[in-house]
Amino acid sequence: MADALWSHDLALTFLCIDYSFAWRPAFLQHQNPDTYNSVLFVCFDCLFLSFFYQHPGTASFGMSVFNLGNAIMGSGILGLSYAMANTGIVLFVILLVAVSIFSLYSVHLLLKTANEGVYEQLGYKAFGMPGKLAASCSITMQNIGAMSSYLYIVKYELPIVIQAFLGKSDGEWYTNGDYLVLIVSVIIILPLSLLKNLGYLGYTSGFSLLCMVFFLIVVIYKKFHIPCPLPDDFINVTVNGVLVHLNTTDREGTCTPKYFVFNSQTVYAVPILTFAFVCHPAILPMYEELKDRSRKKMQGVANVSFLAMFVMYLLAALFGYLTFSDAVEPELLHTYSKVYKFDVVLLIVRLAVLTAVTLTVPVVLFPVMNHLLGASKEFSWIRHVIITFTLLAGVNLLVIFVPTIRDIFGFIGASAAAMLIFILPSAFYIKLVQKEPLRSFQKIGACLFLASGFLVMFGCMSLIIMDWIHNAVGSEAHGDGH
Repeated sequence: MADALWSHDLALTFLCIDYSFAWRPAFLQHQNPDTYNSVLFVCFDCLFLSFFYQHPGTASFGMSVFNLGNAIMGSGILGLSYAMANTGIVLFVILLVAVSIFSLYSVHLLLKTANEGVYEQLGYKAFGMPGKLAASCSITMQNIGAMSSYLYIVKYELPIVIQAFLGKSDGEWYTNGDYLVLIVSVIIILPLSLLKNLGYLGYTSGFSLLCMVFFLIVVIYKKFHIPCPLPDDFINVTVNGVLVHLNTTDREGTCTPKYFVFNSQTVYAVPILTFAFVCHPAILPMYEELKDRSRKKMQGVANVSFLAMFVMYLLAALFGYLTFSDAVEPELLHTYSKVYKFDVVLLIVRLAVLTAVTLTVPVVLFPVMNHLLGASKEFSWIRHVIITFTLLAGVNLLVIFVPTIRDIFGFIGASAAAMLIFILPSAFYIKLVQKEPLRSFQKIGACLFLASGFLVMFGCMSLIIMDWIHNAVGSEAHGDGH
């Protein structure tokens, strides 16, 4: 096999020498025009392209499963217990299964159109510049949402860590989450984001996945150590985003799991789930790197990764909900601070998660900057610094002024995540796969999937905005009453 490939490359080299001027538009569109004058460069570029497009990748099946798991796993796992509390166990499981299957079907559609290694280029091939812009904007919004959720974790958890080390807090400025987000952004995230090369952070995603696995283990462990009803000092609790006072009888009732729940917060469940399963921009690059790649093998990678994440998500949501029932907050880890003033295991979890999310923000910010800087433009430090500072400032403003992480999960999950999972893959498939007639079973399924994507986007977004308006009006009325 290796000899055959070498012979193929050697033959290709001679063909490039003989027909360099005829072949150069096909092989060297991405090169500087000055290289066209050198036949030697033509040969090397043809060999490179032959290796990149025809030689198998180097990532094994297991490593690809791990990498895709890294791409799926994120801060969304912290909001799943809240989603279960507002849907009930049975309805949540139904929604979790549905979103998992839809996400896998979306991967199937992407692999059917896998002629480009970049999500945005697939959009350009399908719909020209509008398609590329739609893909780029969706990815950018998703990344901004991810960065915001990471900084929300800093806002929620870092004050608790500082209080654990310093003892009881009397409201000092260094235990204010808003100030801490700004300090972490300026001292740690901004300098890291200004670097041109983030290769040193290559293992951050793996570390983040391990942190979330550790977090899941602790969630399961703590379920059997936190009594139900909750302790007497756990009186003022946040129930579905509203601060309430529970008496003993009410708290006894909260220990009974609910299987179906419908309330004003139920609408956030689907966006939270879609936010938690977004990984689709990474599918095509991972497919290019898969050893002995085939669409069937890559689909197998996706099946195993999604199954593993499905199990982790279900366990985290279930045990978090069973621990706190209706008192669970939009960010599960923060809910434990209402029970434990100081706990060594939870302190370790918080430190690990804080380290992971802080180092992940520059990695997530990097592709957004590349979109805005433009790959074809000459690098400029001034432009690089201005865009980096502007993006971080915007994300910090979101974290400071948006009330809860639930709103980030809801808005991004209903908009960018719906685009990346439902709308764009089905639209690309319908447009690019010409060998199947529009009335075929596959195309009809893709059209229905596209319609369901618009339904999820506009339906959830409308209900979320209505909930925001209702909460704003309720807050004003409550304020006038005092």
